[in-house]
Formats: sequence, structure tokens, C-alpha cells
Amino acid sequence: MASHDGEPTRGQSAQAISQAVVRLMREYTGRGPTKAHTTVNDSVIIVVLRDTLLKAELTLVDDGQEHAVMDMRRRFQSAMRDDLVAAVSEHSGRTVEAFLSDNAVDPDIAVEIFVLKPRDGR
Repeated sequence: MASHDGEPTRGQSAQAISQAVVRLMREYTGRGPTKAHTTVNDSVIIVVLRDTLLKAELTLVDDGQEHAVMDMRRRFQSAMRDDLVAAVSEHSGRTVEAFLSDNAVDPDIAVEIFVLKPRDGR
């Protein structure tokens, strides 16, 4: 249900952002995360993704090559940056001021953080 002014609710925006991020990750890496949770507030949008690593990446982690996996993930995040920011802007109706992204391999969690430009322009 939309809010009284016809704009999507925070919950609707969060769900749309989660779906967009999962879709983009699948498009870029060939496999999307199995779980995504998005938190929206007035200054930041945080997307927590679980079970993100590819089978090949898990094999490298098991072989002690976590740094190689983290480097590759940073490259994916850099390649996806513009599309992720565009999706968040579209679904939130806000301008993204900064995008930050990081991964952990144990547990297999990624976080995408979108710092929003203040509404008053400051």
C-alpha cells in the first residue's frame, strides 16, 4: 500500500531496493544472494546480503585465498556501482551522496551502504 500522498512507503521502497540489488548481483556475477534485507531511514539505506559467494569463490576461500576473493568482490562492486546507485535513487526517490560496500567471507555477508544527500541540500 502506498502512503497517503501516493509515494511508496519505506517498506515498499526497502523491498524494491532489495529486489533490485539481488537482480543486479545476479546479472553481474551469475548468481544472486539467497537473502537480502534493506533498512531505509532519512539519511542512509543499508542492504545486508547473505550467501553471496559463488562456488568458485568458496573454493578459493577454503584454499586460503580469501584476499583474492575479497579483491574480486571489490572489483564487482566497482563495476556495479552506477547501476546500484541508480536503482536506489529510483526506488527511494533520493539522491545518493556516497556508496560504500564490503564483504565478509565467514560468515558470507555483504553490505551495501548508500548515504543519501540531505533533503535540504546541506
